[in-house]
Amino acid sequence: MKIDGGCHCGHIKYEANVNPDSAILCHCIDCQILSGGAFRTALPTPESDFTLISGEPKTYIKVAESGAKRAQVFCPECGTHIYATSVGEGPKIINLRFATARQRDEIRPQKQVWFRSKQDWILDLSSISQIPKR
Repeated sequence: MKIDGGCHCGHIKYEANVNPDSAILCHCIDCQILSGGAFRTALPTPESDFTLISGEPKTYIKVAESGAKRAQVFCPECGTHIYATSVGEGPKIINLRFATARQRDEIRPQKQVWFRSKQDWILDLSSISQIPKR
């Protein structure tokens, strides 16, 4: 599936070829903190299937719980996270933050990882009051 997207302010734009069935939710503490939410959505795709169309992202290197170094790539203007990937030599998998894709409504996560770190309330969102628009 071909997707395109970018950051909130429009500085970063990209295109990618992805398998929408590989989409995941990650509940790890790093993803919660980096996203400012209860989880982060990711769509793994080979680096060769990702094209940066415009903008120059900034990269922050985070050491994960496993000890592996992870490059967190984001817009230097608005801070929108675009993707994460491994650090070092060799082929890369881009873990695209698919909420940044225009086609995000066509992608449904198929798996949840680091579930042990999930927020307890995440499984029962129906118990939280809902306001259609603010």
